[in-house]
Amino acid sequence: MKPHALRTLVVTGIALFMVTLDNLIVTNALPAIREDLGTGLEGLEWTVNAYTLTFAVLLLPAAAIADRHGRRRLFMIGLALFTVASAAAALAPGIGTLIAARAVQGLGGAILAPLTLTLLAHAVPPARRAAALAAWSVMSGLGVALGPIVGGAVTEYATWEWIFWINVPTGLLVLGLAPRFLTESRGPAQRLDPLGTVLITLGLLGVVLGLVRGNGHGWTSPQVLGAEIVGLILLAAFLVHEARTPHPMLPLTLFRSRGFTLMNLINLAMCFGMFGVTFLLIQFLQMIGHMSPLEAGVRTLPWTAMPLLVAPLTALLTVRLGTRPVIALALLFQAVGLAWLAIRLSPTFSYADLVPGFVLAGIGMGLFFPPVTRLVLGFAPPTQTGVASGVSNVSRQLGTLLGVAALGAVFSATGDMTNPHHYANGVTTVLWTAAAVLTAAALSTLAVPQLTPSTTSTPTSEPTPTPTPQSAPTT
Repeated sequence: MKPHALRTLVVTGIALFMVTLDNLIVTNALPAIREDLGTGLEGLEWTVNAYTLTFAVLLLPAAAIADRHGRRRLFMIGLALFTVASAAAALAPGIGTLIAARAVQGLGGAILAPLTLTLLAHAVPPARRAAALAAWSVMSGLGVALGPIVGGAVTEYATWEWIFWINVPTGLLVLGLAPRFLTESRGPAQRLDPLGTVLITLGLLGVVLGLVRGNGHGWTSPQVLGAEIVGLILLAAFLVHEARTPHPMLPLTLFRSRGFTLMNLINLAMCFGMFGVTFLLIQFLQMIGHMSPLEAGVRTLPWTAMPLLVAPLTALLTVRLGTRPVIALALLFQAVGLAWLAIRLSPTFSYADLVPGFVLAGIGMGLFFPPVTRLVLGFAPPTQTGVASGVSNVSRQLGTLLGVAALGAVFSATGDMTNPHHYANGVTTVLWTAAAVLTAAALSTLAVPQLTPSTTSTPTSEPTPTPTPQSAPTT
C-alpha cells in the first residue's frame, strides 16, 4: 500500500474506532449516570436516543454536503463537533446538558462515519481496495468488541465522565494529522433537502417523545397524545414532500422495489429487536446481577465479539444455502437467543445460564449484516447504490431509535427498577417481545423476491458506508 493510502487508513481508522467505540462504551456507564445525575429510565433513554436520532436523520444530508463542499473539510468539521461534544458531555452538570451534548455527538458521528470509508476508498487504488476495506471493517469490529470492556473499565476505575474525556485527546490528534494525511476530494454536486431534513427530524422526535413518556404521563394525556399525533403528521408531510420535490433526501422511487422495501423493513426490525434489548439488559446485569461495569463488559463478550468470528463464514453459507435462507437463519438465531435469555432470566440468575443465549444472539448478528447489505444493494438501480446503502444505514439507526423507545415503554408497562422481581419481569417481557419481532422478520424473508443476476447492481459510484458497527447496537 502506498504511503498516502496508508496515512489515510491510519487517520480514518482512528476516527472510525473512536466513533464505534463510543457506540457501546456508554451502555455500561448508564447505571452510574443514573445514580450520579439523579435521573430515571426516561433520562437514560434520551441519553441514547438523542445520539441515535441526530445520527439517523443527518447521515444522508451530511454525505451530500461533503460531496459538494469537500470531504476532508467536512471530516474535520465532524471530528471537531464530536470532540467538543464529548468534552461537553463529560462536563455535563445534569441530564439535560448530557442529552444535548449527545445530540451534537450524533451530528459529528453522522458526518464522520461515512466519510471514513469514502476518503479511504478515494485514496486507495482499486487493486488494493479490498484489503483496505477489510482493515476498515476490522477497526469497526474492534470498536464494537472493546466498547463494553473499555466503558466498564473506565467507569469502574475512574468515573463515567471519562468515557467521554478519552475522545478529546484522540480527536485532537486526528485533527492535527488530517490536514497533512488526507487529500481533499469531492463528489457529484447534489441539491440539499433542508425541509425534508427538518420534517423527518421533528416527526421522529414527536413519535419517540410520546413513546418514552407514555407510561409515566398516561398514553391519552395531552402531551403524549399530542406529541404522537404531531409526529405522525410531520412524518406524513415528509413523505408527501419527498414524493414531490425534485431533489429528495430519501428517493421514494427506491421503494417501488418490493425486495428493497422488505429488506429495509427487516433491517429495521432486526435493530429494533436486538439493539432495543441491549439498553435494558446491560443495566440488569449491573443492578440486579451485582456485576461491576467492567465485569458486565467482559461477560457480554460472547454477544459482542461473536460477530467478528462468524461474519467471515457468511460468504460460504450464502453460496451453499442462498442469501435469503442465511438471513432467515440469522434472525432465528437471534430470536432463539433472546428467548433463551427470557426463560433463564430471574433475580437470582446464574451467568452461565445466560451464555448460550448471548452466543446464539451473537452468531445471528454475525450472519445477518453481510447478506442483508448484498440484497439491499442488489435490489437498487446501479446508479443509486450509494443512496441505497445510505437508506439501509438510516433504517438501522431508526430501528435502534424506535427499539429503545418502544421496548422501554414495554418495560415501564410491565416492570420497574424499584426491586429485582419487578425489574426481571419487565426485562423478561421485553425479551419475549423482541424475540417475537425477530421471528416475524424471519418469516417475512419468505416474501423477498429471489435476487437474480439481472437484478444485481454493480456499483458505479462510491458507496455510502455503514456508519455504525455492523455487529452492534448504536447505544
